[in-house]
Amino acid sequence: MDVTVRPAAPIRGRVRVPGDKSISHRAAIIGALGSGRTRVRGFLRADDCLHTLACLRDLGVVIDDAGAELVIRGTAGRLREPARVLDAGNSGTTIRLLSGVLAGQPFTAEIDGDQSLRRRPMDRVAEPLRQMGAVVEARDGMYPPLRISGGGLHGITYELPIASAQVKSAVLLAGLFATGETEVVELVPTRDHTERMLSGFGVPIRREGHGVTLSPAVPRGGPVDVPGDISSAAFLLAAAAAIEHSDLIVEDVGLNPTRTGVLDVLRTMGAAVSTEAVRDGPGEPVGTVSVRGGRLRGTMIAGALIPRVIDELPVLCVLAAVAEGRTVIRDAAELRVKESDRIGVLARGLRALGATVEERPDGMEIAGGRLREGIVDAEGDHRIAMAFAVAGLLAEGPVTVRGAESVQISFPGFFETLRALRES
Repeated sequence: MDVTVRPAAPIRGRVRVPGDKSISHRAAIIGALGSGRTRVRGFLRADDCLHTLACLRDLGVVIDDAGAELVIRGTAGRLREPARVLDAGNSGTTIRLLSGVLAGQPFTAEIDGDQSLRRRPMDRVAEPLRQMGAVVEARDGMYPPLRISGGGLHGITYELPIASAQVKSAVLLAGLFATGETEVVELVPTRDHTERMLSGFGVPIRREGHGVTLSPAVPRGGPVDVPGDISSAAFLLAAAAAIEHSDLIVEDVGLNPTRTGVLDVLRTMGAAVSTEAVRDGPGEPVGTVSVRGGRLRGTMIAGALIPRVIDELPVLCVLAAVAEGRTVIRDAAELRVKESDRIGVLARGLRALGATVEERPDGMEIAGGRLREGIVDAEGDHRIAMAFAVAGLLAEGPVTVRGAESVQISFPGFFETLRALRES
């Protein structure tokens, strides 16, 4: 599907974005492993999360969709051997987190995905699961499909070689079924939704320094309220920040500090961004984000900031192309193995729109200026599609985004929301 986006007048209004994708995945998986029922309000009914639900149903989990909420009947950690290959679709979160779960089950299961997912390396999650005692087979040693024979796990201490919340979560979920404690050491903090939710479900888990340590347990089911996804909100906030006289408020959005790096970068670029916490505590902090449009300047995005903005880097690259000065992004080689090679796809697309981009193995350097009209290809990547849509708002003429249907993976209704804000 091709979508053409034209330059925008100021963006004004109040909006809520769909539920957080990361939290929705975890609510379904941890609820399925729990005792009793877990009721999830605000669950993201987008392609990635729906694949997680389908995989859980194939594993014997009963999930009732009551419209306003999802009701998951917990299995107390005892899943059923699936009768077919589990299909994770395009979702890296689904395949990696469920790999940790399958490693703890006393049966063999296979999990696969679409052609895009089949190009994403899984050795980083397979290695610690093997150390815990699971048998994990992969195509060419590292790519899906994965065949996992689980059970008989023992706890380990595992230092993440690459910052990855998905690998950390897979190891912790496997630790629920292991003997002894399981510890994950991360030198660079990553998003902590799994730890927060496991703790809220009564699992003994603690953080000491760089380590997160878990003791085996059965989670206790309970209510989960999924806030709006800050990664989805980022595309709207970024557009408003770059268009003078814009004034946008995003309500009921997650403000987990491991996810708000995009707000820090927007501020560094000169945007007027403010937040107001509405709900805080042992679960997920939630609140309101406001941004006013104005002139932006280039910045440096690197180091420990990268895991906090990894999903928002595509739209930040678009902003860099219209900001004053140069923006340098480094330490972001992880972008090469997302749903697409995001560094390569972004560099090609921005150049097609007239930007000056120097591509590097772990990032890029972008000279700010203007974007012209043109045609760009999202190459099946939902965040690239939304980023190029924002480019259309900021360009001197219309931008046509090919493969725009991929936004359904994380933000159903994205283009309708964008249209409503432009017309308000």
